[in-house]
Amino acid sequence: MLKSQYSNTSGISTRAALVCGMLGCLCYGSGDWLMMYGDPAYTGSLSWLTTGVAAIPQWRYNLAMALAFPGIILYGIALFAVERFIRNQRHQQIYHYLNVFGLTPWIALHLFYVMILALFSWMNQHGFGADSIAVCEGLFGQLSWLILISEALMLPVFVYWFWLQVTGKTAFPRWLAFTNVLVIFAVLKGVSLLLPVSAFRLGFTNGLMSESMILCFAILLSQKEAAA
Repeated sequence: MLKSQYSNTSGISTRAALVCGMLGCLCYGSGDWLMMYGDPAYTGSLSWLTTGVAAIPQWRYNLAMALAFPGIILYGIALFAVERFIRNQRHQQIYHYLNVFGLTPWIALHLFYVMILALFSWMNQHGFGADSIAVCEGLFGQLSWLILISEALMLPVFVYWFWLQVTGKTAFPRWLAFTNVLVIFAVLKGVSLLLPVSAFRLGFTNGLMSESMILCFAILLSQKEAAA
């Protein structure tokens, strides 16, 4: 039954779609590392406005922003393909529209952070270092409500997917629900807290969602290969 769900029903095979999703995560994850990897020392109230960020050249922020666009397309291809595994059409439609509502805030949140970090870097490298923390912390504080709204739109699709899997409403075994991206994220978050403070920890922590999603897509792909 699982094998039959992997048919090419929308112009692209599920295997290809999941590979697209992994490539999309690499785009996002690369951007996450590019905009944060550096000296972790900081002096303000935001631990991610670091000494390393202040020294990052602007081309890295331009690239991090540019990678988000192919990233969201490739990532979306995989997420929409996953709905093929949902048994009930009504549940498929709910999942589909939760994805629609979630993809835009995903890229918006990414660009929001890129622009604040790019501004912090630019100010530090153009003689405005003394004011950079106050300006960027003020900007973040003024617009931080965007984070809650974005997450409120981004996360329900993953919670819904967990519910569908754990209740047996997909073509996957129920135990696979515990490889949900939110579960993987929680595990990786715990791992990140055990790492020493370093440039690697900054990049790893900033890219947690992309790293979690690529593992999630890889697990789904392995299930497909096992069923083939």
